[in-house]
Amino acid sequence: MILEALGSAVLGLLLAWAAAQRLAHRLPARPLVYCTGIAGALFGDFVTHTALGPGTALLSLLGAAVISVASLSLLLRPAGRLRRRSATA
Repeated sequence: MILEALGSAVLGLLLAWAAAQRLAHRLPARPLVYCTGIAGALFGDFVTHTALGPGTALLSLLGAAVISVASLSLLLRPAGRLRRRSATA
């Protein structure tokens, strides 16, 4: 179980690094991105491991990846400027 958690943390770090490289202009500071990726992966591993039980390491890693990507997506900012029109326009 310790190796599963360590693998999830490494997976979250890799996903956060990939997001920070590819979407650097749309994400906040890198330390926040890395912490969010790792925390999301650990939480996803915990939830998946709790739901499925022991012996499902690959599915737990898949759950960790899904929750990590979902939590990283919450950090994204809009690509362009938001154009708001006034009510009279």
